[in-house]
Amino acid sequence: MFDIDSGKLLIIGIIALVVIGPKELPGVMRQVGLALGKVRRMAAEFQGQFMEAMRESELQELKKDVEKMSEAANFPHFDPLADVKSQLQDVSAQVHTSLSAPVTPVEAAELPAPETTGADAPLAEVAGPDAPPAPSSPAPSSPAPAPEAHPAPDAVKTSGAA
Repeated sequence: MFDIDSGKLLIIGIIALVVIGPKELPGVMRQVGLALGKVRRMAAEFQGQFMEAMRESELQELKKDVEKMSEAANFPHFDPLADVKSQLQDVSAQVHTSLSAPVTPVEAAELPAPETTGADAPLAEVAGPDAPPAPSSPAPSSPAPAPEAHPAPDAVKTSGAA
């Protein structure tokens, strides 16, 4: 800002010493130092306010950019909930029309006659007409014998001292 080098500062110091005098020079220097401190604080405050104003203006520009992008991304007919709802209504209408359609019964003449020859009748239907007949299972003659009960632990004899 002020191009003051050491030579110029020495000349200013000598002039101040001659004009002000050696007794009052320390008080004057103190006043000058306080005034410079106030000037520096005011400059820092001004710089802070200026930087804050710049951030706000950048923030406003950023906000405008976001609004522009949101307007560009806004689809006027994009409503996924309404689309799903209309598709469900279409499916519901199709189900109602298919349920309300008359059902044609199957006549007995169209069905094959069942072959019932006893216990193996369902197997004959599954196996088909060319399969050999299934062997007939023997009739149970008597119930199976019950397993023997194990003796109680008290009744078991142990070898050793009695």
